[in-house]
Amino acid sequence: MVKTKVEEAARNAEYPLFIPFIMAGDPDPDITVELAMQLQEAGAHILELGIPYSDPLADGPLLQRSAARALEQGMSLQRAMQLVPKMRDKGVTIPVIIFTYFNPVMRMGEELFLDQVNEMGADGVLIPDLPYEESRDIEKKAAERGLANISLVAPTSGARIEKIAQEAEGFLYCVSSLGVTGTRDSFPPEAYTFIEKVKANSKAPVAVGFGISTPEQVDNLHGVCDGVIVGSAIMRKVEECTSLMQDPEKRTKALADIKSFVSSLISS
Repeated sequence: MVKTKVEEAARNAEYPLFIPFIMAGDPDPDITVELAMQLQEAGAHILELGIPYSDPLADGPLLQRSAARALEQGMSLQRAMQLVPKMRDKGVTIPVIIFTYFNPVMRMGEELFLDQVNEMGADGVLIPDLPYEESRDIEKKAAERGLANISLVAPTSGARIEKIAQEAEGFLYCVSSLGVTGTRDSFPPEAYTFIEKVKANSKAPVAVGFGISTPEQVDNLHGVCDGVIVGSAIMRKVEECTSLMQDPEKRTKALADIKSFVSSLISS
């Protein structure tokens, strides 16, 4: 198995392995690039760059609104990937994962999609609505390009949990609970039992997502997994600060406020 930049970053990270998610193009492409740099400075080890999609099955209301705003900006899979070299020019050095639903990939074509991911300087892909059994071909093609294909495991994975965990690449995205994305006040006891089972079977670092929004949640997961994925909590702050970020005189402070919020989540 090819050792990817994603795997190296995940394995070298001390707890918490921190993987933020941002939506490409929300509130606009230039701010997306600036947000990526701020998140790296806040301590991100890997970045998930979300591709806006009109029917995001796994996303809650907040990320649905985020995707809608990005689509209104004319954002697409191709344009989103073109933000990666701009991030690199800005100084972003951490691995970037292209997080997209399968329909845009199918329209582009798997080979061309993976070629573009590679050529634009991204380091992996994550396709949440592509079942594990149907992702083997993309995983093989990704590996041929030195890219990681990130797997998800959820409480509904059932008997497949062990197999998915044992064959995970880069890091394993562990969905904390049933339902769609969004912030949660706490996790039920069975969530910790599930995460512990995933961790016990995974050969790759395990990062927990869906609902991480407070420092207490991050602290409570210490010793249970390797790190966290934070999306909705960040994009909620982006939504709150949109008008400020679009004001050239207030943008720097607004970005600094988002950076400070993110830093507080992962600083114990």
